[in-house]
Amino acid sequence: MIVAGFGFRAGATAASLRDALERTGGVPDALATAADKARHPAFRALVRDLALPVTGLSPEHLRGQPTATRSTASLTHRATPSLAEAAALAAAGPGARLVGPRAVSADRMATCALATGASP
Repeated sequence: MIVAGFGFRAGATAASLRDALERTGGVPDALATAADKARHPAFRALVRDLALPVTGLSPEHLRGQPTATRSTASLTHRATPSLAEAAALAAAGPGARLVGPRAVSADRMATCALATGASP
């Protein structure tokens, strides 16, 4: 199971999210982000396009995940060094590991990270 975790700014578009995903070089089986961001129109559009299951995660599930990168904005607003990496790890389940560090969209509006694990 490969989970793509996303972090993104309020002004991100579906194209921003897709670009970040494409920059990871992977093909996910599921998508994940913070619960409130899972309702964002751009994320919903990506979900419709990819037709993959989605996990919206609570702050409790995101905190404490061992991320490879660090974003001051993510730490300030989400209490995690990387929302994309934390979401991917949390949604992939116990024992999950990052495939690599997060990828950033060309417009710098979205990040995506992949994690492998046993369950979405």
